[in-house]
Amino acid sequence: MHRLFDLSDRVALVTGASRGIGEATARLLAEHSAHVIISSRKQEACEAVAESIRADGGKATAIAAHQGTPEALEALVAQAEREAGPIRILVNNAATNPYFGHIADTDLNMVDKTLQVNIRGYFDLSSRVAHRMRQHGGGAIVNIASINGVRPAVDQGIYSITKAAVINMTQAFAKECADWGIRCNCVLPGLTETKFASALTGDEEQLERFLRYIPMKRTAQPEEIAPAVLYLASDAASYVTGTSLTVDGGYLA
Repeated sequence: MHRLFDLSDRVALVTGASRGIGEATARLLAEHSAHVIISSRKQEACEAVAESIRADGGKATAIAAHQGTPEALEALVAQAEREAGPIRILVNNAATNPYFGHIADTDLNMVDKTLQVNIRGYFDLSSRVAHRMRQHGGGAIVNIASINGVRPAVDQGIYSITKAAVINMTQAFAKECADWGIRCNCVLPGLTETKFASALTGDEEQLERFLRYIPMKRTAQPEEIAPAVLYLASDAASYVTGTSLTVDGGYLA
């Protein structure tokens, strides 16, 4: 293993890690010797991933938490530090997209829910962890945004708006936390084969329409997004902060 990608002295908290991009990221960070905190809403699902990582020789701890409540996030961080040590890598991946339809018809309850998880959840957890990282010599925050944050998708208006906010939030944290030894970057995945994206990937007509705009003519696998997170979390990106790394098969080109 190249020393630039050696995470053997680091605890990495990954939210939304029970499946999809979060799970693939947690597995890859564990392969590079990080002690990974697997977090999602259901303890059983988190534990299944953690057990699998441990069976492969990695270090993993499962801690369920709901991204939408400050109390849950505070408890998550406190338990993670008790069981594994100071968090040096935070991957904000948990997100929601409860509404699919015309933007003008978006129910305000759906707006509130999407903002709560996709913006406030990321902001709250980043703030809490940043203060702790400062006390322990710094760290790296990687936010999972989306190509929708650059180019809003039809029928995904409020989700796209939250992902644009995540990009801006990443830049704001990068500027103001650099003096604390903290780098903050984000990854912009394109259409990826996950349960989260199944509303698109599972609809043959919609998928065909979307693929016309992807030069590589296919969707991504979660394992193709995870290496971008590894890079940004590792010493290989020691002079990289405030950037958005696009992994989209050429969609935004």
